[in-house]
Amino acid sequence: MRSLSRSNTHFQKARKRLPLGVSSNFRYWGDDKTIYIERGKGGRIWDVDENEYIDYRLGYGPVILGYADERVDTAAREGMGVGGVFALSTEQEYEVASRISKMVPAAELVRFSNSGTEAVMAALRIARAFTGKEAHVVMEGGYHGVFSEVMWYTEVEEWTPGDAPPAVMPYGDGVPVVTKKLFHTVPMNDANALEDLFKAKHKEIGAFLIEPIMGNCCGIKADAKYMADVRELCDRYGVLLIVDEVKTGFRVAKGGVQELFGIKADICTFAKAIGNGYPLSVVAGREDIMRHVEDGVVHGGTFTAHSVSLAAAAKTLEILDETTALADIEKFGLDLQKGLSRILNARDIAHSFTGHPALMGLFFDEQPPSNYREWVHSNYDFYDALAPELHEQGILIEPDSREPWFLCEAHTVGCLDETLDKFERAVDITLQRREQNKKVAGGPIHP
Repeated sequence: MRSLSRSNTHFQKARKRLPLGVSSNFRYWGDDKTIYIERGKGGRIWDVDENEYIDYRLGYGPVILGYADERVDTAAREGMGVGGVFALSTEQEYEVASRISKMVPAAELVRFSNSGTEAVMAALRIARAFTGKEAHVVMEGGYHGVFSEVMWYTEVEEWTPGDAPPAVMPYGDGVPVVTKKLFHTVPMNDANALEDLFKAKHKEIGAFLIEPIMGNCCGIKADAKYMADVRELCDRYGVLLIVDEVKTGFRVAKGGVQELFGIKADICTFAKAIGNGYPLSVVAGREDIMRHVEDGVVHGGTFTAHSVSLAAAAKTLEILDETTALADIEKFGLDLQKGLSRILNARDIAHSFTGHPALMGLFFDEQPPSNYREWVHSNYDFYDALAPELHEQGILIEPDSREPWFLCEAHTVGCLDETLDKFERAVDITLQRREQNKKVAGGPIHP
C-alpha cells in the first residue's frame, strides 16, 4: 500500500496559506488523498512520497510529448535568452501563428493568450462584436473555463425526461445572476433541439460554443452528421460556430477535431497541448471576424506571447506537424484499448470507449452515452471504485469518471505492458472487494 504521509503533512501546512491547500479546486482530492508532485519525466510522475505513477491525466491534457521533453525544454531555454515579456512583439509570434494557420485551415488570423479560459473569453467577445448579439449556446456537459458567462450548467441529475426543461444553475458561488440570460444549453447529438432553440432565440444568440469531443465529460463524441447539421444551422440562423479545441487541439489530429469531422469553425480556441505544458493559448478564426480585434474589440495581456512559451510552442508544433508523433500516440491508444478490452472481456465486464485514442473515455457499459444526460444515468460506480485502486497500483487517472484518459508520445516507451498488468491487478482487487461487500450487504452486485 502506497504511503501519502508527506503529501498529507504538506496538505496540512499548505491549507494555512492556500484555500484547499492547492492552486486550483480540481487538484483537491480530499484531505488525505490530495497529492503533491516532486517531478515528472516522460509519461511518468513522482509525488513527494516517491510514489511513481504512469500518468494518464497529463495535467488535463497539455503534455502531448511527455514531461520534461528535452526537445521542447531546450527550445524553451533558448526562449529565456530572448528576455521574457516586453509589452512589445517579437518575430516568433508570426512564425508560430503561421504554423497554426498551416495546420488548422480555420485559423486564418491568430491571437495569443495564456490560458484556455482567456482564449474562450476572447472568442465570445469577438463573436458578440461581429454579430451584434450577446447570448450564446453551449452543450450540456461541455466545459469552457472558469469565467462567469460559461459558469452555468443544466441540472439534469434529478431531472426526469418529459418534465419541464431542466433548470439552469450556477457552477459555484459568486457567478453574477445577470449573466444567466446570456446562457443557453442543448444536448449533444440532438440537432432538432438546436434548431428549435435557434428558431426561438436566433435574434439574441450570436455563438454556439461546442466541444465536439467533450474534454470534461469522458470524451463523449459528437456524430459526424450532427456536426454537419450544426454547421448548416449556424449558417442558416446567423450564429457563429466557435469550436473549443482547448483540449482536442493538436492532440487528436494535426488539424484538431475540425480535421476529424471535416468542419471549419468560424472561431476556434486552443491551449493545452500547443506548448507541451508551457502556458499559451490561442483564439483564431475567419479573417473578416478576427479583424474586429483591429476595429473595436480589445484583446491583450501583459504575459501574452511570452518568449519562453512561444519558443516551446514553436518546437512542439514542429514535432507534431513534421513527425509521426500523433500517429504513434493514436496507435498506442488503440493498443491500450485492445489490452484493456482483453482484461475486461475475460471477466465478462461490459465496457466501451469513446472520444479518440489520445483522449479517451472508458465506460462500463456495452454502449457509451451519446450526451451528458445519458452519462448521468449511466453506470459509473465500477469506475469510481476502480480509480483509487489504480492509484494504489501506480496508474494515475482522474478519480472523477467524467475526466478522460490522456496519452502522450512518451507513453509509447515502456508503458503499455506495465499499464495492462497493473490495470488487471486493480480490476481483480476491485471485483474482490465488491464481492466481499455483496456478502456483507446481500443482494446482487454488477461491475
